[in-house]
Amino acid sequence: MFVALIPPENVLDDLDAFLRPGQGSAASGTSLRWTARAQWHITLTFMPAVAQRQLDDLMKRLDRAAGRRGSFVLSLAGSVAFPRADRARVLGVGVEASDAEELRRLAVGTHAAAAKSGAEVARGRFHPHLTLARLRQPAEVGGWVRTLEGYRGPGWQVETVSLVESHLGEGAHGRPRYEIIESFDLG
Repeated sequence: MFVALIPPENVLDDLDAFLRPGQGSAASGTSLRWTARAQWHITLTFMPAVAQRQLDDLMKRLDRAAGRRGSFVLSLAGSVAFPRADRARVLGVGVEASDAEELRRLAVGTHAAAAKSGAEVARGRFHPHLTLARLRQPAEVGGWVRTLEGYRGPGWQVETVSLVESHLGEGAHGRPRYEIIESFDLG
């Protein structure tokens, strides 16, 4: 499971239109495994394991954590490559927030809510982004990084966070299928 911000359709349409011309070209690189549009989201907290008995408490805590945070405007903009552009395993688009501190606090709050519910929570620093492609082996993705640097999508008012369950291998082409379990309004 994971807690995420789900961009609205007009934001996804804009990103999709920007990416489509380059995805089919030889320059896009055959080692890139593009994520499906239905999987596009910004992860706030990742939980490798959530027991069924923890779910009610998790949802109550996530509702409280979301209620403590205010709404803000978010845009997809720029590029990210993890761990870096010359040896990337992940290519994504960055995030710009009208209130970056509120976004960070939202991520910290959802992480704390998940941990206090007893769910297993992934560690690591929060790097807000939307994953576009993964690579089986580290590779150079500088061309895509430069292309994405010029991207800035439309902004949207973030008013909810979603708890999403990932059903591994149940989606198209053996990819995960995502199911929104519940959405929580920001305060």
